Amino acid sequence: MAHWLMKSEPDEFSIKDLQKVGEARWDGVRNYQARNFMRAMTVGDEFFFYHSSCPQPGIAGIGRIVEAAYPDPTALDPDSPYYDPKASAEKNPWSALQVAHVHTFPQVIKLDYLKQQTALAEMPLVQKGSRLSVMPVTDEQWATVLGLL
Repeated sequence: MAHWLMKSEPDEFSIKDLQKVGEARWDGVRNYQARNFMRAMTVGDEFFFYHSSCPQPGIAGIGRIVEAAYPDPTALDPDSPYYDPKASAEKNPWSALQVAHVHTFPQVIKLDYLKQQTALAEMPLVQKGSRLSVMPVTDEQWATVLGLL
């Protein structure tokens, strides 16, 4: 089983939203490297649910992949903010996943605190200039973050 980190703006979709619905489609990723990471995910992989672009960014909980990557339908929907006019039903370059809620942390593990952890120095999340919305997490990094709870 691999581990990942996926970012979402909490005012758009938060860990509590995922907890409420139980399972949801993760869509709207429009970066090829992030999309490729999504395509590498398999059913059962777990990810840190990261709240981004908010006053207190950080890891808010854990989710699980319940359906592997499939064509992102939002790319074909002209009313979607993720619409891609170059995409078609025959050639859709974007992917979505089905994810499920696993655990909501009692409090968000703040990015500033994560950056202070020497064991996480190589984690892409804390690297300067790393802005991907989907990224791999090593087993050691996963264990370190869980140890911060």
